[in-house]
Amino acid sequence: MDFLTNPNVIFYILAYIVGGIPFGYILAKIFAGVDIKSEGSKSIGATNVFRVVKKKDEKLAKKLAIATVVFDALKGAVLVLIAKALGYPPAVQWMVAILVVLGHCYSPFLKFEGGKGVATGMGALMVLLPTETLIGIAVWAIVAKSTKISSLASLAGLAAVVISSFIIHPQLPGVKSHAPLLILAFIIFYKHLPNIYRLIKGEEKKVAQADV
Repeated sequence: MDFLTNPNVIFYILAYIVGGIPFGYILAKIFAGVDIKSEGSKSIGATNVFRVVKKKDEKLAKKLAIATVVFDALKGAVLVLIAKALGYPPAVQWMVAILVVLGHCYSPFLKFEGGKGVATGMGALMVLLPTETLIGIAVWAIVAKSTKISSLASLAGLAAVVISSFIIHPQLPGVKSHAPLLILAFIIFYKHLPNIYRLIKGEEKKVAQADV
């Protein structure tokens, strides 16, 4: 019982639950009347929101996709900021980041299905590793603009964050290990395995394509 009343554990559970809030699914359902879990890639992320809603209204699709990115990123950023404000040590902050991304990828509200964790991870990392995250966002933007392939841009941005973290911080501040970042990166990478398979086969579709 002490385990369940431990403040750290309670915060971890909260992080997972908040991470699991499927904003993309909710926004698409309320404002476009579509179920993104039954169309497209069935992901709850911004890319699938855009692709599915675009079939009905392209302008609305763009607005909802942007809103999804913002809300998903805020899940990660706000939870880590709260942990930081409450004085939790860096190790706990990293655990919160990992759990909020896990919640997004395996939402308890969607039978443990979810998104790819990119925006949520970006939000959390913006608090924990702001310089590396800005580098990752820049790489993501360049690859996204040049290829129009969301998954490739996301993976390139993720790789940029990890690589730059080893250069800028030989040891993560307060943790003395890159293990938390590598775990978080692995979760996002794992969720992209189907995309990686399609990329290798040359079958990954561009964001501009409405049919998925």
